Amino acid sequence: MRSARESYDAATRDLTAPFAAVDLAAFRANAADLAERAGGTPIRIASKSLRCRALLREALGLPGFAGVMAFTLPEALWLAADPGGPVSDDVLVAYPTADTAAIAELAADPRAAASVTLMVDSVAHLDLITRAAPDPVSPIRVCIDVDTSWQPLGPRMRIGAHRSPLRTPAHAAALARAVLRRPQLLLDGVMAYEAQIAGVGDAPPGRPLYGRTLRWVQNRSRRELAARRAAIVEAVRGVAEVRFVNGGGTGSLHTTSREPAVTEVAAGSGLYQPHLFDHYTATERRPAALFALPVVRRPAPGVATALGGGYPASGAAGADRLPLPYLPEGLAYSPAEGPGEVQTPLVGPAADELAVGDRVWMRHAKAGELCERFAELHLIDGLGTGAARVVRTVPTYRGEGRTFL
Repeated sequence: MRSARESYDAATRDLTAPFAAVDLAAFRANAADLAERAGGTPIRIASKSLRCRALLREALGLPGFAGVMAFTLPEALWLAADPGGPVSDDVLVAYPTADTAAIAELAADPRAAASVTLMVDSVAHLDLITRAAPDPVSPIRVCIDVDTSWQPLGPRMRIGAHRSPLRTPAHAAALARAVLRRPQLLLDGVMAYEAQIAGVGDAPPGRPLYGRTLRWVQNRSRRELAARRAAIVEAVRGVAEVRFVNGGGTGSLHTTSREPAVTEVAAGSGLYQPHLFDHYTATERRPAALFALPVVRRPAPGVATALGGGYPASGAAGADRLPLPYLPEGLAYSPAEGPGEVQTPLVGPAADELAVGDRVWMRHAKAGELCERFAELHLIDGLGTGAARVVRTVPTYRGEGRTFL
């Protein structure tokens, strides 16, 4: 039986590195794991974690997945109103927009207006939308975003992302009433994404004490949020009924989906399984998205230099934001150079096994950001059967000429 590295190398032997690939068997297995953890609650796919229309469609065709969570309004319009067939007719824009031209476009397109929901967390957002679209073809759908941070000592101690200013049932109900006062708008949903739970691995390697502390904090935050989220949803529904209540993420599907107030959860990163998502106690997924770099130099014993590779991820700067040398095992970055814009020296015992022209397989720290570096994804199927091969090559957003952020 071939190793994973041998199978990947054989399947892509006719390709010229650098290139990016997705292991479809791992992708589907990861999707099944996410659906199982969601326990029957529909999963809305976070498009920023895939950034590939073909794979969005692939995931939406699998059991347990419904709808897309986009990251910008222009992207949502593209996904919902594609003349060749929309990726989804239910697209939630996860972040507020100030793009008045795109809002006007949404307001003038009946199909898009019926498919796309905008995110709001203030009257300022409502005013901006209605100024940009004073007379939409149909009311523009909006979703109220709620702050989920844990504040055990009040605002002085905030654990979680800086998102919405809306924190209490009264805050959310007041904005719901403000939506109803504007005939151009339709209240469609409520979102409460717990970044401090869903997006932070609770088993950091080599830090067991910190991991125990983190799990304690997350458990306390989870209990507080479950009660507050239920109260917020009840308060909003006292003003008007909403179609959905969204919560959770790849790292919290198994708990958020159990809350009666939540009607859907969101996930995306777990499909590709970038290395930042390796350190969760409740996950058992396989790396699906990889990129291959060619070895172009052997400058010294124990060193192999690859072409490219300097693809850091967003977020607070740190070593965990760098791509991870994956295959062959036993490679690390040169401490003096790290991953470079044009070349990346890799050190370690495995370096002496590599010759010029060989490949090093890497994993990105985050998920969809990999697709901002490559125009195509080569889809590999059949790993483990002895007959792995590239079954299709599909464009990323970048490959389709789309760079939304």
